[in-house]
Amino acid sequence: RWFTHFYVVSVLWNGFLLIWLFQAEFLGGSLPSWIQHMHHALGRDSQIANFYLQADKEHFSALLVLLLLWLHSCRRLAECLWTSVFSNGVIHIVQYCFGLGYYIAVGSTVLCQVPTNVRNGKELSVQICWYHIAGVLMYIWASLHQHRCIVILANLRKSKSGKVVNLSHNVPFGDWFERVSCPHYFAELLLYVSMAITLGFHNVTWWCVVMCVLFNQALAAVLCHEFYQKNFSFYPKHRKAFIPFVF
Repeated sequence: RWFTHFYVVSVLWNGFLLIWLFQAEFLGGSLPSWIQHMHHALGRDSQIANFYLQADKEHFSALLVLLLLWLHSCRRLAECLWTSVFSNGVIHIVQYCFGLGYYIAVGSTVLCQVPTNVRNGKELSVQICWYHIAGVLMYIWASLHQHRCIVILANLRKSKSGKVVNLSHNVPFGDWFERVSCPHYFAELLLYVSMAITLGFHNVTWWCVVMCVLFNQALAAVLCHEFYQKNFSFYPKHRKAFIPFVF
């Protein structure tokens, strides 16, 4: 249940970044000086200036991804507060600190993709490209399935009337659970892939974020899959741990 803290931090921090970036994109404002210093320290100024001078549609991508990230955090926060039924399990302090740092860093990573000319008070016109539409559609599809899977998990601990009756683990069925043990983790990976698509496929920095999510979620999925197999003799043998038909 302390995962809730991650999404509170993400909603507040990434919402703050989103407002700054929106002002810079459409109101001709400038991003704060500390962000400019961060760009300079990371050597991003010259790289981004050269890479993003192609078209305004590239500039719009960072704003759109930051919006998607913020909406994802809002939904997950709402699910933690009103949908999920948590057990009495605990989280390691190292994992807790990593989680808090991650959601601060990932929004800052998006902001680091903003081209130099946005920070000079120039207004940008919105040019929507096909990969923006493809990324958003994939994001919506993955979000819907992730929400359905979270509801299925929560219902395992509720009666038909919606009252929580136990905190034990049980075998989930329905939706993507028919193919994998942890479809909500698989959906999380798809969400980050959708953001990579929204950035136009070519953003190496964000693909590094995707790889981080891949390994993190794959490890968690394997541990859950082994738990199911160990504790439930009737557990479906055809289910994979993480990616349908693959892994």
